[in-house]
Order: sequence, then structure tokens, then C-alpha cells
Amino acid sequence: MAKAKELKTKSPSELQTTLQENRERLRAMRFDLAAGKVKNVREIRVIKRDIARILTLLRIQA
Repeated sequence: MAKAKELKTKSPSELQTTLQENRERLRAMRFDLAAGKVKNVREIRVIKRDIARILTLLRIQA
């Protein structure tokens, strides 16, 4: 889970990279969930919140 303070120090290009990585992790988690491989379902919620934090910061910086 990325802290808001950590994210605020990153440049927009770094945030875009982190956003892309988190979206890929979320996609993989959804496939694993459908296959019954996920043990920690709460991690999906954490990833979604991180994505929302990054998107908010990108909108503020723009």
C-alpha cells in the first residue's frame, strides 16, 4: 500500500508508471480470484484505493 506522502513526492511520469503497474496487478488479482487462487481478497481493495489515490494526485497536478 502506497502512502499518500510517498505518492506526493513522485513526478507525474512516475505516478503514471505506478498507476500502470497497479492496474496490471489488479487485473491479475481478478483473474486469480475467478480461478480461486486468491487467499487475501482484501488486497484487491487496497490496490483499488492506491489507484484512486494516484488518479487524484494526477488530476491535482494537471
